[in-house]
Amino acid sequence: MAYDADVIVIGAGLAGLAATAELVDAGRKVILLDQEPAQSLGGQAHWSFGGLFLVDSPEQRRLRIRDSHALAWQDWLGTAGFDRPEDHWPRKWAEAYVDFAAGEKRSWLHRQGVRLFPVVGWAERGGYDATGHGNSVPRFHITWGTGPGLVAPFERRVRAGAARGLVDLRFRHRVTGLSRSAGSVDTVSGEILEPSDAERGRPSSREVAGAFELRAQAVIVTSGGIGGNHELVRANWPERLGTPPRRMLSGVPAHVDGKMLGIAEAAGGRIINRDRMWHYTEGIDNWNPIWPLHGIRILSGPSPLWLDARGKRLPVPLFPGFDTLGTLEHITRTGHDHTWFVLTQKIIEKEFTLSGSEQNPDLTGKSIREVLGRARAGAPGPVRAFMDHGADFIVERSLTDLVRRMNELTGEPLIAEDALRGEIVARDREIAHSFTKDLQVTAIRGARKYLGDRLIRTAAPHRLLDPKAGPLIAVRLHILTRKTLGGLETDLSSRVLADGGAPLPGLYAAGEAAGFGGGGVHGYRSLEGTFLGGCLFSGRTAGRAAARAVS
Repeated sequence: MAYDADVIVIGAGLAGLAATAELVDAGRKVILLDQEPAQSLGGQAHWSFGGLFLVDSPEQRRLRIRDSHALAWQDWLGTAGFDRPEDHWPRKWAEAYVDFAAGEKRSWLHRQGVRLFPVVGWAERGGYDATGHGNSVPRFHITWGTGPGLVAPFERRVRAGAARGLVDLRFRHRVTGLSRSAGSVDTVSGEILEPSDAERGRPSSREVAGAFELRAQAVIVTSGGIGGNHELVRANWPERLGTPPRRMLSGVPAHVDGKMLGIAEAAGGRIINRDRMWHYTEGIDNWNPIWPLHGIRILSGPSPLWLDARGKRLPVPLFPGFDTLGTLEHITRTGHDHTWFVLTQKIIEKEFTLSGSEQNPDLTGKSIREVLGRARAGAPGPVRAFMDHGADFIVERSLTDLVRRMNELTGEPLIAEDALRGEIVARDREIAHSFTKDLQVTAIRGARKYLGDRLIRTAAPHRLLDPKAGPLIAVRLHILTRKTLGGLETDLSSRVLADGGAPLPGLYAAGEAAGFGGGGVHGYRSLEGTFLGGCLFSGRTAGRAAARAVS
């Protein structure tokens, strides 16, 4: 039987594009399949903020951030918490990835035209001891152009390959099966869906117009995770994270359903760490949704008061931007699915950024003028739009009115004004002098010692009840599904492993489908900025390995 291509890549997201680009460079013929229409090329990376984890970069050094490979590896190990026999390959992938992030990652991207915003963000600060979870220093580098700016060079390389006759882009091809000939996975079968003009991210038709069967010497699975499939998220939800929320928002479109993982497993691939997942706790209903249950994450500086559904402050160190899964675990054990930020106009103007390329038109559009406009008074335009139209935002001059409307929004009198006022007044007393026992106040002051935070991320400490800082703002926050941290187990050549640990001939995996490498390179938690880079690194590795393997 003749082959239709040297390699078939399933999934045209960032990992699939990176793998295909490497195969083109090696002169291999590729068929790139995706169930969505052509306008969705780039997958979830298109919607992202474009954050990249880099170590000891020129951007860090300009801001006097002293980083090192040793410090990054210490942070990775403290965050991942590898503790299972199946963490053998994930740990090896983690070592390789930190080497990459501290080595050629930036120069490799720079050669392709990727540029970075000069201010480095400080995500997942942890708040524990030196060997615990979190980034010891700022490492979150924002791509100039956000997600689309990162996708662009890889799309360009793939389209150049198509122009040379090396890449056959086949959209609306939904894979339903993988099969073997002579022991090697070499056949991909599925359904051809009817054409769709649905805009990127919006649900596309699932009407079947035909069938296909294709053969190649190697198959690379880059189909993503399960974040759009709430049923599967709940089925894999670990007991350690409490009870799954009754209602969750989706940080990814509905077609991110995880079905290809089951197909690869049925073909003999081994999935590990199913219970490791990454969901955000600062989700808000998108007032202008693109996909069902479309949620947006608030990327907040450290100043908002974070309250549970009854108005009690979350425990130390569960401050905004410190420990995502620690916060998630706490929330799910409170008996309620939502929490609150309470803050001031002064804080929202400086500290609120919304995740996503579409929520940051200045960075996405590479407009220096508009970026500089963030320094002007007033909240950024996308944030103002949520203040005006978002169902989760409440703006009031008095705390009495704020609490009344918070209770009206939830339909239950969960928050007592006197108790909340007591929390806020006690916190405000800690602002009035240079000493404090309030660790959030300490964190705010510590953040402002970093130039990047002082310039654009952290408001000057002030009393929340100071009328000059007002009005007061309350934001109801929901759980937002996002990333799958487990996946298909792979060796350092991205070969999918079968039960028993031997490579499954012909089958490779990369990106979120492979837990971003090895079946769980992040372990239990992420340091942030590591998902896009994980797609690139594992996709590049899979493409190069498959190119070497085919004749």
